[in-house]
Amino acid sequence: METILGIRGEDFAIVAAETTQARSIVVMKEDENKIHKISNSLVFATMGESGDTVQFTEFISKNIALYKMRNNYELSPQEAAHFTRKNLADYLRSRTPYQVNMMIAGYDEQTQKAALYFLDYLANSVEVKYSGQGYGAMFCQSIFDREYKKGLSKEEAYTILEHCVKEIQKRLVINQKNFKVAIVSKDGFNWMPDISAKNICN
Repeated sequence: METILGIRGEDFAIVAAETTQARSIVVMKEDENKIHKISNSLVFATMGESGDTVQFTEFISKNIALYKMRNNYELSPQEAAHFTRKNLADYLRSRTPYQVNMMIAGYDEQTQKAALYFLDYLANSVEVKYSGQGYGAMFCQSIFDREYKKGLSKEEAYTILEHCVKEIQKRLVINQKNFKVAIVSKDGFNWMPDISAKNICN
């Protein structure tokens, strides 16, 4: 019962994640941050079993930081996505698989381009211009298809995400009140204003 979304432009990538933490029919909390800053140019939006998402994200984050200390340079978004996928695939074949789905967004300082990756719990990984995971994402693909254009600005990408959240509020039976939003670009990692049902549905 979770939703994460992602969209990228030429030199930026934005991810959004709803903040509800629920199990079965019970809502535990409504301020869970599912967006994890891995480095100043890399961010993960995660969903799945709450313990798995935290543990696996921390494991990947610390190993990426260790790689930078040992080699004096950071992994590119593509390299980070491949590293994450490889670890998820290895654990999938063990007795302790991680039930984690994620969107990986990053900015490559060498190529000066952004990247966005879709990665699911079966370790399927693909680079995308836009995508989402979870129940809410089912209502967003047509919006992405219709409104995405080459060379879109950060403001236009944020507006598309607002339209997605508005459609989720309108169509999805599950209440997802608030989405946290983060961006990575040449200026590094930054938070953007939350997208809340209260603001966009009035």
